[in-house]
Amino acid sequence: MRWPWASSSTDLDEKSGVPLNNDAVATDWSHYRDPRNITPVIVLTGGAFVLSAFYRSYLKRIPQAINVAPQFWRKRSLFGRVVTVGDADNFRLFHTPGGRLAGWGWLPWRTVPKEVKALKDETVHVRIAGVDAPEAAHFGRPAQPFSKEAMDFLTSYILHRRVRAYIYKRDHYDRAVATVYVRKWLLRRDVGLEMLKRGWATVYQAKSGAEFGQSEMKYRRAEERAKLKKRGMWSGNQKDLESPRDYKTRMSQAPKST
Repeated sequence: MRWPWASSSTDLDEKSGVPLNNDAVATDWSHYRDPRNITPVIVLTGGAFVLSAFYRSYLKRIPQAINVAPQFWRKRSLFGRVVTVGDADNFRLFHTPGGRLAGWGWLPWRTVPKEVKALKDETVHVRIAGVDAPEAAHFGRPAQPFSKEAMDFLTSYILHRRVRAYIYKRDHYDRAVATVYVRKWLLRRDVGLEMLKRGWATVYQAKSGAEFGQSEMKYRRAEERAKLKKRGMWSGNQKDLESPRDYKTRMSQAPKST
């Protein structure tokens, strides 16, 4: 037995006393440097990263607007099914990324819940961009004229249908402000534009912060045509019409009852 600090040109096996060949026990690194072994590892690792990034960007379900990653705003759209319509210009969307190609609607584990309890904290609250519909009764405030008709139209137009929402930002109510499209007879329809055409909404009025995407001028022309044709809320005396923005301003300035 040698001392640990002893050195010898020849190492002996402790049991047999046979000299050991240092070359035989040394690690053969050439195997790991062989391109035929390195290339598959690099390809598989890179592929795993690409698939993971693709899943996070396009196939990962987003349960609520607060879960939308900051880099997604103005760059991504949300595809899903409308499960409830809360007012004439907003609704709740159950995000189904990838649609039917990703198994939604035909795979057993890719279904949209039907029970209200199962939908809790699992839907994106969407505010339709660029339009303002007559206000329904809220918080003790009376409903605006035509609010029910506007609500009925939006409900019949998108409820339980698949829509695509091009998201711009999250507002102070934690809603995703978005331009929304729905398929009608194989044609893609802008929901906000259709409401304006029928006179069930006005162009959103705000000094700053309004979102239209690329559709502001188109929206304003649609509103003017609805006024000329006296459609929807424009069917009566337009001088007496109170816009949703004016209504909300008046209600906010009204003295609160005690």
